[in-house]
Amino acid sequence: MTNTTGDDIAHTLGLLLRRSTRTRLHTRLTDGLEEALDDLTYPVLSGLARTGPCSAADLGREVGLDRTTVSRRADRLERSGLLERHPDPDDSRATLLSLTDDGHAIVAVTRRRLADAIEDSLASWPQDDARTFARLLRRFVEEGPFATDHD
Repeated sequence: MTNTTGDDIAHTLGLLLRRSTRTRLHTRLTDGLEEALDDLTYPVLSGLARTGPCSAADLGREVGLDRTTVSRRADRLERSGLLERHPDPDDSRATLLSLTDDGHAIVAVTRRRLADAIEDSLASWPQDDARTFARLLRRFVEEGPFATDHD
């Protein structure tokens, strides 16, 4: 059986996308920040930072969780002051989740931690290789099988 470039990339992405890999990363990013923020609630906070105010159902689709799970995790984040709920101006029956100022600040810290960890992992790479990798990874995400126009 021939091992193609596609096979190599698929295998590596499988390792990258494993739940255990994400959990370990989320734990590192949230360590010591806020009691309510952990590997379970981080995807909700991070997803909300990407989407802006949205319903639990819409956020669930964004982060790969069902509405009920998002709501439970949002409850924890709301009690800690990292997100808040507001009536949806377009639907009086619906509620929107949004980050508070403290929520935005925590997201900024976790994003800085992630960027620093990536920089550290690339420190031994030649600078041109790191830049090329970043450029090609962006291209792969924008044009490859994960591109939003492939949904």
